[in-house]
Amino acid sequence: MPPAPPRRRSVVSGPATARSWSSIDMEEIEELIIAYAHDIDDSKLVGWPEYFTEDGTYTVLTRENLAQGLPMGIMYCQGRGMMADRIKAMQTANIFEAHTYCHLLGRSQISAGSDGRYSARTNFNITRTMQDGASEMFAVGKYLDVIEIQNGRPLFKDRKVVLESRRVDILLVYPL
Repeated sequence: MPPAPPRRRSVVSGPATARSWSSIDMEEIEELIIAYAHDIDDSKLVGWPEYFTEDGTYTVLTRENLAQGLPMGIMYCQGRGMMADRIKAMQTANIFEAHTYCHLLGRSQISAGSDGRYSARTNFNITRTMQDGASEMFAVGKYLDVIEIQNGRPLFKDRKVVLESRRVDILLVYPL
């Protein structure tokens, strides 16, 4: 039976007296996942590739395709260069109505792998607000992440954005 995941300390239980490296990694991974969503919500997209390893992958696909083992998705980027190109094209070439996202994240389930990597699952709900102020639920699903610690910093090695529905709005421009 695997050990129970670390729990956050409460005021009642007092401060922690010692921390293991894995609990530090877990907290940093949670911060990575949260900062990623906040930067997208705040339209800080130029730095988006920096959340990934140099050869990291980003895929948006449906739950149905994942279940059937169909790896290609609605959006696919391999490596920081391709991600940076996507952001550059979005800023200079693509024509679309400006909008913002607001992520609502569930608590991440994080586990350490035997290869020094971590895996994480985080459920999300993304609300999109258009220029006219109309807000709507845009995407619901889960992030399935493989995370590596590089130079003391967690980075996404692989991020799969798994959408619950196969009905996807064609205005999928920003990363989710």
